[in-house]
Amino acid sequence: MRVVVFGATGMVGQGVLRECLLADDVDSVLVVGRTPTGRRHPKLREIRHEDFTDLSALRDELARVDACFYCLGVSSLGLDEAAYTRISYDFPVAAARLLAEVSPSATFVYVSGVGTDSTGEGRVMWARVKGRAENAVLELLPHGYAARPGFIQPTHGVVSKTRWYRLGYAVTRPLFPLLRRLFPNQVTTTDRLGRAMLRVAREGSPRRVLAGRDLS
Repeated sequence: MRVVVFGATGMVGQGVLRECLLADDVDSVLVVGRTPTGRRHPKLREIRHEDFTDLSALRDELARVDACFYCLGVSSLGLDEAAYTRISYDFPVAAARLLAEVSPSATFVYVSGVGTDSTGEGRVMWARVKGRAENAVLELLPHGYAARPGFIQPTHGVVSKTRWYRLGYAVTRPLFPLLRRLFPNQVTTTDRLGRAMLRVAREGSPRRVLAGRDLS
């Protein structure tokens, strides 16, 4: 497979990138982002891009890819709805729209989160924005999927870019085995999530909104 990853420096993106580089059936991985990953690998190529609402410069790069894992995201804390919409709706929909034009048969997995509001009209701002983004992805691409992970434990050196997330993960790390036993459908790890997304790219899924056991 030829894979493209958006947001490979974030916690989820780091895990997905690692699993893509380890997978024998992934021939090449193109990372699109604003900052370099710091990784070196024969399969890996990186493109620096600034305006994620305009991906026209990447048209040829995204042609004939087999899978796109869209992991770029941001916390809604401190952002108004307009700013959050730009990042969490405008950016992924621009990527999905271009992929629909140049690689319409590709698998596109958009990472949202548990609690996302499919109606796009609920009271919780982040949930309705991501719900609208999910709906757009599913409409644009026949092999579009929305991944809704719950609690994600970083593994294999993966680190969150958000300081208070890092503190939270440090506190909960000793509790992870217990959380996994108590809430098996709501708890996963970055490596499990990455492998699950690859599995969807290989095999598809009867469900287009992926959660719980789909991501573990």
